[in-house]
Amino acid sequence: MKEETIVQFVVFETALDSEEFIVRWERYKHSINNQRDITLQQHVQENGKFKYVSQHKCSSGDFQFVLNKERRVSKMPETEVRKKLAGGYSAMQLECVHETKKDESKIIVFVQDPQTDLDSFRQFCVHGKLNIYEAYYENCQFAYILEFFVKNEYASDVLQQLKIFTSFAEAGIYKECHA
Repeated sequence: MKEETIVQFVVFETALDSEEFIVRWERYKHSINNQRDITLQQHVQENGKFKYVSQHKCSSGDFQFVLNKERRVSKMPETEVRKKLAGGYSAMQLECVHETKKDESKIIVFVQDPQTDLDSFRQFCVHGKLNIYEAYYENCQFAYILEFFVKNEYASDVLQQLKIFTSFAEAGIYKECHA
């Protein structure tokens, strides 16, 4: 029997820019001793804060995820990093299985309503590809998480049209972070 791939989404919100956050992210990643396939993305919010989303991929039989509290290493005051576990999701539709290219952006859409018509989102893929993740566990924060892979030149327009024509909890344009 083939094991299903589970993608664990974790959301971080902070005022730290990517350079400062990546240092903490690397410590966090090593503290959980995670050898899985992990992708980290950053979104600059309108209020000047940053939102990061990490995706941890593993097989359903191999799934264990623990959020450890990081020990303070210095006596400097720490900038707050809020962490929210969105939950584990299985792939319903995967049109893109590679990291974003330099000329691409990823629009991540968080959908709470399980009755949402996913076809309304599929119509926005004329300029790119769409991945759809469905909640694997009952206690997930969202019913679906969608990833639109679009050329940088279309990202803002696609996001604006999504905001006008569809219903979702939140969405943003994300860029992958590299250490």
